[in-house]
Amino acid sequence: MKVLLLLGFVAVALAEVTRFDGEKVYRLRPKTDEHVAIIKELAGNIEVDFWSPEGAEQVVVSSEVDMHVDAAHTDIVSTLLQQSEMEHEVLVEDLQAYVEDQLDNQETKAYNYMKYNSWDKIEAWISSMASSNPSLISTQVIGTTFEGRAMTVMKIGKQSSSTKPAIFLDCGIHAREWISPAFCQWFVKEAVETYGSDAQMTSLLDQMDVIVLPVFNIDGYAYTWSNNRMWRKTRSRRSGSSCIGADPNRNFDAGWCTTGASSNPCSDTYCGSKPEFEVEVKAVGEYIRRNLFTIKAFLTVHFYFQVVVFPYFYFFQVGAPHREVVQVGEGAAGGLGSLFGPRYTRGPGGTTIFPAAGGFDDWAFDLGGKYFYTFEVGDTGRFGFLLPGSQIKPPWGGAMVAVKYISAHVVGNLF
Repeated sequence: MKVLLLLGFVAVALAEVTRFDGEKVYRLRPKTDEHVAIIKELAGNIEVDFWSPEGAEQVVVSSEVDMHVDAAHTDIVSTLLQQSEMEHEVLVEDLQAYVEDQLDNQETKAYNYMKYNSWDKIEAWISSMASSNPSLISTQVIGTTFEGRAMTVMKIGKQSSSTKPAIFLDCGIHAREWISPAFCQWFVKEAVETYGSDAQMTSLLDQMDVIVLPVFNIDGYAYTWSNNRMWRKTRSRRSGSSCIGADPNRNFDAGWCTTGASSNPCSDTYCGSKPEFEVEVKAVGEYIRRNLFTIKAFLTVHFYFQVVVFPYFYFFQVGAPHREVVQVGEGAAGGLGSLFGPRYTRGPGGTTIFPAAGGFDDWAFDLGGKYFYTFEVGDTGRFGFLLPGSQIKPPWGGAMVAVKYISAHVVGNLF
C-alpha cells in the first residue's frame, strides 16, 4: 500500500503545471568581457533560461541577451546587474501574467487559425484537411515520437502520375515557439484556399509539392500545453540521468556538439548522446535521405527574431557555392522589409544570430540540399515566446511573403 501511495504522489507531481509567478525576463547588453563572464557565472550558479541567445556558450560582448530568471533569484540578479553597471532592462515583470494572457481563450471548440491550437487539435486538423482536399493533400507517417505520437507529413500539390520535385517545410522543432506550428497550419490553409486563384501559389503547386511537417517536436509541444509553457526540448529519457530531453536542433550530424551546443543533459541546448539519437531527429533524417533526390529546398520556421538566415550556423565561412543562396535570401528579407517597415536582417546563421552546431539546416545543406532558409518570425522580443494570439497574423504574413519569394526562385531554377 505504501508503494502504491508513493507512486500516486509521483504521478501527481509529474502532472503538476509549472507556474511562473514573479519571474522576470531581463534584456542584458554586455559591453565588456567582464560582463560576459558575469552572465556565464550566473548561468553556472543558478537556473537560468536563455531566451536569446539559446545558451550561455553563445553570449559574447555586444550581444543582446534575453534571460528568464525565477522569482527566488530576481533580487540577486538585479543587484548584480546594477553593481556591474551592465546595461539592462526588464522585458517581463511577471512571466505568469504573460502566460495567462497568451492562454486566455486559446482553446475553442472549433479549429481556429487565429488562435494557437493544442496538439490534439492539430492532429485532428491534419486528418480533416487531407480528407477534405484529396486532390491536393496526401499524408504519410514518417516515424513515432519518444512518447508514441505519430509524426505525419502533409504533401501539398497537384496530383501527378510522376514524382514531382518538392520543398520541405517544417515547424515547431523547439516546443515553446508556438507561432511556428501556427504558421505551418496557416500555410496549408492558404495553399488550399488560394490554389487556382493566386497565380504564384498555383504555379508552385502545379510544378512542385510542398511537404509540410506541422510539428517536429510533438512531445515537447504537447508538454508546453499540459505542464510547462517554457519547455523547449524533446521528452526523451535516458538511463543515468534525471534530466529529460535534448534539443532536436542540436542533434543532427553537422559539427555536432561543438559550438553553441551543450553536452550537459540538463541544458536546454543539450546535443544528445550522439547524432540522431533522438527518435524524432532520426525519423526526419531517414525521410530526408530517402527523398533527397526530389527535395530541392528546405524551409524551417523559428521564433522570435526578425531574420532570414541560411547555412552555416556551425562555422562562419561563406564560400562561392553560397552566392545564389545569399542573393535569394536577401531578396526574401528585402520583401519582408518592404512589407513590414524595418528591414529584416539576413545572412549566415552563425554571424547573423549566433553559432549553433548540430542544426537541421546545416545538416540538410551538407547533405546536398541546395537551398535552405531559416525564418525567425515574430516581434523583436517584447513578448518573446509568449506573443498574444491577437498578434500572430502579421508574422504569418511576413513568412508567407518570404516562402513565396523563395519558392518562385526554386520553381524557376529546377533544371
